Amino acid sequence: MEIEISSCEHLMYVSEIQQEMYDSAQRRGTGIAKRSIEYLSKKISEGNAVVATENGEWVGFCYIETWSHGKFVANSGLIVSPKFRNGGVATQIKQKVFQLSRDKYPDAKVFGLTTGLAVMKINSDLGYKPVIYSELTQDEEFWNGCKNCVNYEILMMKERKNCLCTAMLFVPENDKKKEEVVNNLPENKYDGMIQKDFDEFHMTINKNKKSPDEKESHLSV
Repeated sequence: MEIEISSCEHLMYVSEIQQEMYDSAQRRGTGIAKRSIEYLSKKISEGNAVVATENGEWVGFCYIETWSHGKFVANSGLIVSPKFRNGGVATQIKQKVFQLSRDKYPDAKVFGLTTGLAVMKINSDLGYKPVIYSELTQDEEFWNGCKNCVNYEILMMKERKNCLCTAMLFVPENDKKKEEVVNNLPENKYDGMIQKDFDEFHMTINKNKKSPDEKESHLSV
């Protein structure tokens, strides 16, 4: 199986991807917001998606969107062909698209809205944390994208404060802080103690060590 950053070569799969997104949402009764063929084609041709294939057959898909002038990035539309589900493909695709998001927009917060427990687990493993909706982008265009979701009325009734989806957020600053904490940890004190003991032991050995002549004399007695 190949999991690749999308290109024009993958446009041949766009109709299947769109249809499976729609069918999956209908079966579950919960949203993946429907996207047009044109919208998905643009994501694919611009390299803003990840496509998994096997022997020329479409396996899975996910794309990235930016909001609030690049301050937020969403990994959206994660879908796996029914034939290839329950094999860890979704995790691999999510890891790939997450890395693509980080490479393209290293300073952006990465967020997601999902009703799927499996996706929540994947997000958590990548460093996302559950948050309230006010922590996400407030870009009107993003929320307008929810209009095609079956739960849109619930979202509006709740004044966009919550819905059936769980909001999750990855903050780059938090990742950097973890790195800084690790890098700034003092050297292991036991390493220093071991080295000191070794040096003292080495000095004692050298002090008590006899010259070759003394050693020779001793052996001949």
